[in-house]
Amino acid sequence: MIDRVLTHADAGIVTLTLNVPEQRNPISELPMIEALLAAIEGADADPASRVIILTGRGSSFSAGGNIKKMLTPGGLVDTQPAITRRNYKQGIQRLPLAFDALEVPVIAAVNGPAIGAGCDLALMCDIRIAGKSARFAESFVKLGIVPGDGGAWLLPRVVGYSKAAEMAFTGDMLSADEALACGLVSQVVEDTDLLPAARRLAEKIATNPPHAVRMTKRLLKEGRQSTLAGLLEVSAAMQALSHTTRDHREAVDAFIGKRAPVFSGD
Repeated sequence: MIDRVLTHADAGIVTLTLNVPEQRNPISELPMIEALLAAIEGADADPASRVIILTGRGSSFSAGGNIKKMLTPGGLVDTQPAITRRNYKQGIQRLPLAFDALEVPVIAAVNGPAIGAGCDLALMCDIRIAGKSARFAESFVKLGIVPGDGGAWLLPRVVGYSKAAEMAFTGDMLSADEALACGLVSQVVEDTDLLPAARRLAEKIATNPPHAVRMTKRLLKEGRQSTLAGLLEVSAAMQALSHTTRDHREAVDAFIGKRAPVFSGD
Protein backbone atom coordinates (compact mmCIF):
# COMPACT_ATOMS: atom_id res chain seq x y z
CA MET A 1 0.00 0.00 0.00
CA ILE A 2 1.66 3.22 -1.12
CA ASP A 3 1.41 6.54 0.66
CA ARG A 4 -0.18 8.66 -2.03
CA VAL A 5 0.79 11.84 -0.21
CA LEU A 6 4.07 12.07 1.67
CA THR A 7 4.15 14.42 4.66
CA HIS A 8 7.23 16.02 6.18
CA ALA A 9 6.96 18.63 8.94
CA ASP A 10 9.87 20.75 10.09
CA ALA A 11 9.91 24.03 12.03
CA GLY A 12 6.26 24.76 11.27
CA ILE A 13 6.63 24.08 7.53
CA VAL A 14 4.69 21.05 6.26
CA THR A 15 5.80 19.69 2.88
CA LEU A 16 3.22 17.52 1.11
CA THR A 17 4.37 15.50 -1.90
CA LEU A 18 2.00 13.79 -4.33
CA ASN A 19 3.49 10.33 -4.56
CA VAL A 20 2.25 8.47 -7.63
CA PRO A 21 5.07 9.46 -10.01
CA GLU A 22 4.66 6.51 -12.37
CA GLN A 23 1.20 7.89 -13.29
CA ARG A 24 2.32 11.54 -13.10
CA ASN A 25 0.45 12.14 -9.82
CA PRO A 26 -3.20 12.11 -10.96
CA ILE A 27 -5.72 13.49 -8.48
CA SER A 28 -9.01 12.23 -9.91
CA GLU A 29 -9.23 8.95 -8.02
CA LEU A 30 -10.83 8.71 -4.58
CA PRO A 31 -7.80 7.26 -2.73
CA MET A 32 -5.63 10.21 -3.80
CA ILE A 33 -8.40 12.69 -2.99
CA GLU A 34 -8.88 11.19 0.47
CA ALA A 35 -5.13 11.17 1.12
CA LEU A 36 -4.71 14.78 0.04
CA LEU A 37 -7.73 15.93 2.06
CA ALA A 38 -6.42 14.17 5.16
CA ALA A 39 -2.96 15.71 4.69
CA ILE A 40 -4.06 19.33 4.23
CA GLU A 41 -6.76 19.20 6.89
CA GLY A 42 -4.37 17.55 9.34
CA ALA A 43 -1.76 20.24 8.75
CA ASP A 44 -4.33 23.01 9.09
CA ALA A 45 -5.65 21.61 12.37
CA ASP A 46 -2.18 21.51 13.92
CA PRO A 47 -1.45 24.85 15.64
CA ALA A 48 2.27 24.23 15.05
CA SER A 49 1.75 24.36 11.26
CA ARG A 50 2.54 27.75 9.78
CA VAL A 51 2.93 27.05 6.05
CA ILE A 52 2.21 24.15 3.67
CA ILE A 53 4.34 23.43 0.59
CA LEU A 54 2.63 21.22 -2.02
CA THR A 55 4.68 19.54 -4.74
CA GLY A 56 4.81 16.37 -6.84
CA ARG A 57 7.28 13.52 -6.82
CA GLY A 58 8.99 12.70 -10.10
CA SER A 59 8.89 14.72 -13.30
CA SER A 60 5.31 16.03 -12.96
CA PHE A 61 3.41 18.15 -10.47
CA SER A 62 0.11 16.53 -11.48
CA ALA A 63 -1.34 15.28 -14.76
CA GLY A 64 -4.82 15.92 -13.37
CA GLY A 65 -7.19 13.10 -14.20
CA ASN A 66 -6.30 9.51 -14.93
CA ILE A 67 -8.22 9.33 -18.19
CA LYS A 68 -8.11 5.55 -18.57
CA LYS A 69 -9.40 4.86 -15.07
CA MET A 70 -12.02 7.59 -15.29
CA LEU A 71 -13.79 5.61 -18.01
CA THR A 72 -13.49 2.14 -16.46
CA PRO A 73 -16.42 0.55 -14.55
CA GLY A 74 -16.58 2.05 -11.09
CA GLY A 75 -14.55 5.08 -12.20
CA LEU A 76 -15.48 8.72 -12.16
CA VAL A 77 -17.64 8.56 -15.28
CA ASP A 78 -20.82 6.46 -15.23
CA THR A 79 -23.31 5.67 -17.98
CA GLN A 80 -25.90 7.52 -15.88
CA PRO A 81 -25.23 11.28 -15.77
CA ALA A 82 -26.76 11.56 -12.30
CA ILE A 83 -24.17 9.14 -10.91
CA THR A 84 -21.32 10.94 -12.68
CA ARG A 85 -22.54 14.20 -11.13
CA ARG A 86 -22.58 12.60 -7.69
CA ASN A 87 -19.08 11.20 -8.25
CA TYR A 88 -17.75 14.68 -9.00
CA LYS A 89 -19.45 16.22 -5.98
CA GLN A 90 -18.33 13.45 -3.61
CA GLY A 91 -14.89 13.22 -5.20
CA ILE A 92 -12.68 15.85 -6.78
CA GLN A 93 -14.99 18.79 -6.02
CA ARG A 94 -14.22 18.33 -2.34
CA LEU A 95 -10.66 19.52 -2.99
CA PRO A 96 -11.33 23.18 -3.93
CA LEU A 97 -13.77 23.50 -1.03
CA ALA A 98 -11.21 22.05 1.39
CA PHE A 99 -8.38 24.25 0.09
CA ASP A 100 -10.63 27.31 0.31
CA ALA A 101 -11.37 26.52 3.96
CA LEU A 102 -7.70 26.26 4.96
CA GLU A 103 -6.36 28.93 7.29
CA VAL A 104 -2.67 28.08 6.86
CA PRO A 105 -1.04 29.47 3.69
CA VAL A 106 -0.24 26.99 0.91
CA ILE A 107 2.64 27.32 -1.57
CA ALA A 108 2.51 25.19 -4.73
CA ALA A 109 6.04 24.25 -5.83
CA VAL A 110 5.25 23.23 -9.40
CA ASN A 111 8.01 20.86 -10.47
CA GLY A 112 6.78 19.84 -13.93
CA PRO A 113 3.57 19.68 -15.96
CA ALA A 114 0.38 20.77 -14.16
CA ILE A 115 -2.32 19.72 -16.59
CA GLY A 116 -6.12 20.00 -16.38
CA ALA A 117 -7.11 19.27 -12.80
CA GLY A 118 -3.40 19.44 -11.95
CA CYS A 119 -3.34 23.06 -13.11
CA ASP A 120 -6.45 23.72 -11.04
CA LEU A 121 -4.82 22.09 -8.01
CA ALA A 122 -2.00 24.63 -8.29
CA LEU A 123 -4.63 27.38 -8.56
CA MET A 124 -6.18 26.20 -5.29
CA CYS A 125 -2.96 27.19 -3.52
CA ASP A 126 -2.29 30.72 -2.31
CA ILE A 127 1.13 31.12 -3.94
CA ARG A 128 2.62 29.32 -6.92
CA ILE A 129 6.30 29.12 -7.80
CA ALA A 130 7.52 27.12 -10.77
CA GLY A 131 10.62 25.31 -11.84
CA LYS A 132 11.86 25.99 -15.36
CA SER A 133 10.38 22.68 -16.56
CA ALA A 134 6.89 23.49 -15.25
CA ARG A 135 4.06 23.62 -17.77
CA PHE A 136 0.44 24.65 -17.27
CA ALA A 137 -2.67 23.83 -19.30
CA GLU A 138 -6.39 24.27 -18.67
CA SER A 139 -6.83 21.48 -21.17
CA PHE A 140 -10.31 20.06 -20.53
CA VAL A 141 -11.66 21.27 -23.87
CA LYS A 142 -9.09 19.09 -25.64
CA LEU A 143 -10.97 16.08 -24.24
CA GLY A 144 -14.40 17.49 -25.03
CA ILE A 145 -15.21 18.20 -21.37
CA VAL A 146 -15.33 21.22 -19.08
CA PRO A 147 -13.43 22.09 -15.89
CA GLY A 148 -15.41 20.01 -13.41
CA ASP A 149 -13.25 20.79 -10.40
CA GLY A 150 -13.75 24.53 -10.01
CA GLY A 151 -11.21 25.71 -12.56
CA ALA A 152 -13.72 28.08 -14.18
CA TRP A 153 -13.97 29.90 -10.83
CA LEU A 154 -10.30 29.73 -9.90
CA LEU A 155 -8.51 30.60 -13.14
CA PRO A 156 -10.10 34.02 -13.89
CA ARG A 157 -9.37 35.13 -10.34
CA VAL A 158 -5.68 34.38 -10.84
CA VAL A 159 -4.96 35.50 -14.42
CA GLY A 160 -8.00 37.64 -15.29
CA TYR A 161 -10.95 36.75 -17.49
CA SER A 162 -9.34 37.31 -20.89
CA LYS A 163 -6.29 35.12 -20.25
CA ALA A 164 -8.44 32.51 -18.50
CA ALA A 165 -10.75 32.39 -21.52
CA GLU A 166 -7.78 32.02 -23.87
CA MET A 167 -6.37 29.15 -21.82
CA ALA A 168 -9.71 27.39 -21.34
CA PHE A 169 -10.97 27.79 -24.94
CA THR A 170 -7.71 26.67 -26.59
CA GLY A 171 -6.38 24.22 -24.01
CA ASP A 172 -2.91 25.40 -24.98
CA MET A 173 0.14 24.80 -22.80
CA LEU A 174 1.95 27.65 -21.07
CA SER A 175 5.65 27.52 -20.27
CA ALA A 176 6.87 28.56 -16.85
CA ASP A 177 7.92 31.96 -18.20
CA GLU A 178 4.54 32.47 -19.88
CA ALA A 179 2.85 31.56 -16.58
CA LEU A 180 4.99 34.18 -14.84
CA ALA A 181 4.07 36.81 -17.43
CA CYS A 182 0.33 36.37 -16.86
CA GLY A 183 0.56 36.14 -13.07
CA LEU A 184 -0.26 32.45 -12.82
CA VAL A 185 2.98 32.02 -10.83
CA SER A 186 4.94 34.58 -8.83
CA GLN A 187 8.41 33.12 -9.34
CA VAL A 188 10.28 30.92 -11.82
CA VAL A 189 13.47 29.28 -10.59
CA GLU A 190 15.85 26.60 -11.77
CA ASP A 191 14.43 23.12 -11.26
CA THR A 192 17.18 22.25 -8.79
CA ASP A 193 16.32 25.33 -6.72
CA LEU A 194 12.54 24.82 -6.66
CA LEU A 195 12.10 23.23 -3.24
CA PRO A 196 14.83 25.38 -1.64
CA ALA A 197 13.11 28.48 -3.06
CA ALA A 198 9.75 27.29 -1.75
CA ARG A 199 11.35 26.65 1.62
CA ARG A 200 12.90 30.12 1.72
CA LEU A 201 9.53 31.68 0.97
CA ALA A 202 7.82 29.46 3.55
CA GLU A 203 10.38 30.48 6.17
CA LYS A 204 9.67 34.16 5.54
CA ILE A 205 5.98 33.51 6.15
CA ALA A 206 6.61 31.25 9.14
CA THR A 207 8.61 33.91 10.99
CA ASN A 208 5.50 36.08 11.26
CA PRO A 209 2.83 35.74 13.98
CA PRO A 210 0.76 32.70 12.90
CA HIS A 211 -2.61 34.04 14.06
CA ALA A 212 -2.08 37.23 12.08
CA VAL A 213 -1.02 35.26 9.00
CA ARG A 214 -4.05 32.98 9.16
CA MET A 215 -6.46 35.87 9.64
CA THR A 216 -4.80 37.84 6.84
CA LYS A 217 -5.32 34.88 4.53
CA ARG A 218 -8.99 34.71 5.48
CA LEU A 219 -9.42 38.42 4.74
CA LEU A 220 -7.81 38.02 1.33
CA LYS A 221 -10.19 35.15 0.60
CA GLU A 222 -13.19 37.15 1.80
CA GLY A 223 -12.14 40.11 -0.32
CA ARG A 224 -12.60 38.11 -3.52
CA GLN A 225 -16.33 37.86 -3.02
CA SER A 226 -17.30 40.49 -0.45
CA THR A 227 -18.33 44.13 -0.72
CA LEU A 228 -15.90 46.70 0.66
CA ALA A 229 -18.28 47.45 3.54
CA GLY A 230 -18.61 43.75 4.34
CA LEU A 231 -14.86 43.21 4.27
CA LEU A 232 -14.24 46.23 6.49
CA GLU A 233 -16.66 44.81 9.07
CA VAL A 234 -14.84 41.47 9.16
CA SER A 235 -11.48 43.26 9.20
CA ALA A 236 -12.47 45.29 12.24
CA ALA A 237 -13.50 42.16 14.13
CA MET A 238 -10.30 40.32 13.26
CA GLN A 239 -8.20 43.37 14.11
CA ALA A 240 -9.84 43.51 17.54
CA LEU A 241 -8.78 39.90 18.09
CA SER A 242 -5.26 40.59 16.79
CA HIS A 243 -4.73 43.37 19.32
CA THR A 244 -5.30 40.92 22.19
CA THR A 245 -2.58 38.44 21.16
CA ARG A 246 0.76 38.12 22.92
CA ASP A 247 2.47 38.11 19.54
CA HIS A 248 1.10 41.61 18.85
CA ARG A 249 2.50 42.84 22.16
CA GLU A 250 5.81 41.13 21.41
CA ALA A 251 5.96 42.83 18.00
CA VAL A 252 5.33 46.25 19.55
CA ASP A 253 7.84 45.68 22.36
CA ALA A 254 10.47 44.48 19.89
CA PHE A 255 9.88 47.49 17.64
CA ILE A 256 10.23 49.91 20.54
CA GLY A 257 13.23 48.03 21.92
CA LYS A 258 14.86 47.84 18.48
CA ARG A 259 15.31 44.07 18.66
CA ALA A 260 14.17 41.08 16.65
CA PRO A 261 10.77 39.74 17.80
CA VAL A 262 10.26 36.18 18.93
CA PHE A 263 6.74 34.98 18.20
CA SER A 264 5.16 32.16 20.21
CA GLY A 265 1.86 31.76 18.38
CA ASP A 266 -0.07 33.05 21.40
